[in-house]
Amino acid sequence: MIRVLSVCALALLAGCAAAPVSEQPTRAPATSELPPMKTFGSYQPAPIRATNRQLAADFMELSFQMESGRQLTRFTRFEGPVRVAVRGAAPSTLGPDLARLLERLRREAGIDIARAGQGAEAQIVVEALTRKQIQRYVPQAACFVVPNVDGFDEFVRNRRSTRVDWTRLETRTKASVFVPSDVSPQEIRDCLHEEIAQALGPLNDLYRLENSVFNDDNFHPVLTSFDMLMLRVTYAPQLRSGMSPAQVQQALPGILDRVNPAGRGAGSAAPIISRRDWISAVESALGPGTSPRRREETAVEAVRIARDAQFTDVRHAFSYYVLGRLALGSDPELSLASFLQAGGLYSEAPGTEVQQAHVTMQIVAFALTNGQPDTALRLVNEALPAVQRSENAALLATLMMMKAEALDMLGRPNEARTVRLDSLGWARYGIGSDDQVRARLAEISSLPPPLWDAERGS
Repeated sequence: MIRVLSVCALALLAGCAAAPVSEQPTRAPATSELPPMKTFGSYQPAPIRATNRQLAADFMELSFQMESGRQLTRFTRFEGPVRVAVRGAAPSTLGPDLARLLERLRREAGIDIARAGQGAEAQIVVEALTRKQIQRYVPQAACFVVPNVDGFDEFVRNRRSTRVDWTRLETRTKASVFVPSDVSPQEIRDCLHEEIAQALGPLNDLYRLENSVFNDDNFHPVLTSFDMLMLRVTYAPQLRSGMSPAQVQQALPGILDRVNPAGRGAGSAAPIISRRDWISAVESALGPGTSPRRREETAVEAVRIARDAQFTDVRHAFSYYVLGRLALGSDPELSLASFLQAGGLYSEAPGTEVQQAHVTMQIVAFALTNGQPDTALRLVNEALPAVQRSENAALLATLMMMKAEALDMLGRPNEARTVRLDSLGWARYGIGSDDQVRARLAEISSLPPPLWDAERGS
């Protein structure tokens, strides 16, 4: 229910740079004007790979447990049409992104949801605030959703009351989503997807899900086919607010066989539930108020627990990914080894192309730093299709900038210039302001060895 501010995905750039960014030349376009912002078209849903038995287990854990581990004793949802109102200083990109999301919710999840008319009552209020306003009351949150309040002022007045306690709901009648107005368009869009989805349906996040925004790893920026299926089940006519876990579980096989006929069959064993000590180790490694040394220690602990718990899914790989990020500044060899281990584990799990692309970005930085442009170019080209499909403009722009660096190092400046220019439109959506885009270019241009001679290739 709270999208947490993640550790910077590009932390490696500072750790691996050959020299301070200010000393490196940037390769921004000659003109001071950046190209127009790029946005994505129609979302292309991926097929659901899980069996209905697995999906039923996922639905129960997502719907009857909070992230804290607290259990929910009754099922809740909105009963009737859902209308959405927007308040606050919403940037120009919020409206189109919200319209795309609502259209997908109608088409893919079968939910009667739309923008509220002028002066009409809204069941979900989306309020745009500054990041500072949000974090004054919920530190470390990028955005969040609460029930039973009509906007931010009402939340502030009731934030310590039982009124905003999800476990006390009998049904859902009102929810408010608070998103930042002063961040990149992509971050606002990502908040809309995750928080509106949780206002409508599942309240839990599960690290074991490889294809969902209901996962605190933040790899998937927009609602996936799995997420839409969970919401379609939530609003199936066989379910209603107030049902017990046993009643919902009894209804699930019939619902899932109807909405996901390809998943029929015996299926596999129930997934291994995440151990609380593993979750605590990951949260300590990525959370605030922990020293760098302690972060790395808890990341090592997460790897050990994942191995001991015999996690055979994405949790084992994610443990190595976290360790790789946190070891960048202190132990680059451990960092690279951890990223390679994470990439290998992700490659063994179906449907993890997005996670592999995030690992690839880290490994490409090492390849550029170590003067291996051929390797960097090959890895980027392999990752780009999955990144495009996942609609992650920030990662797409970063990989394209890295590709341009590799092409420059290979003595192909014209191709590099074209790729770099193309990356900037995506960067304006995914990274933010023109200054932030130029800063990202400067970071990446600092990666290649400063003595690399593109003319000689050595």
